[in-house]
Amino acid sequence: LGAVELAALIRPRQVSAREVAASVLARIADVNPRINALPEVMDGEALAAADAADRALAAGLAPGALHGVPVTIKVNVDTAGHATTDGIVAAKDNIAKTDSPLVAHLRGAGAVIVGRSNTPAFSLRWCTDNDLHGRTLNPFDPSVTPGGSSGGAAAAVAMGMGPIAHGNDYGGSIRG
Repeated sequence: LGAVELAALIRPRQVSAREVAASVLARIADVNPRINALPEVMDGEALAAADAADRALAAGLAPGALHGVPVTIKVNVDTAGHATTDGIVAAKDNIAKTDSPLVAHLRGAGAVIVGRSNTPAFSLRWCTDNDLHGRTLNPFDPSVTPGGSSGGAAAAVAMGMGPIAHGNDYGGSIRG
C-alpha cells in the first residue's frame, strides 16, 4: 500500500503502526541483502516509534499526516544518533547529535523511520556505489543503475521496503 492508504488504515486503528512497521521490516530483511538499498536498518527504533504512534492514537491524540507510515532517510541527511556518512569512509563515525529539519518534520508528522538509504560517495554520481556501503543494485536489472544520488531510496520503494523514501538531488536523481 502507498503512504496515503496506510495512513488511512492506521488513523482509525484498522491496522496498527507496529503491524505496518513489522511488515516493512520483514520485507527489508527479505530483499535488502540482494540489492543493498539500505545500508542501515533501524529495527529497534522503528518498532519503538510505531509503538509510540499506536499509544498516541489509543490516548486520543491527533495523528499527523504520516502517522505510523514507514519512511527511509538517505545517509546524507542528519538523523540523530546515526552516522551521516554520505557514502564516505572518512565520515563513518560522523554521528548526528540532532535531526535535520527534514527528519524532524517527518517525525513531527508521525513518520516511522525504518532505515537509511544508500547514496554514491558525496551524493554526486549517477550510480549509487561507494567504498563505505557498496553498490546498490537496480532490483529489476542489476546490469543497470538504480540511479543516483537517490538510488538507494528508489530501489527501496520499488521493492516495497516502505511506501515512501526521502530523496534529494543536485542534478536530477529524483526528477527523472
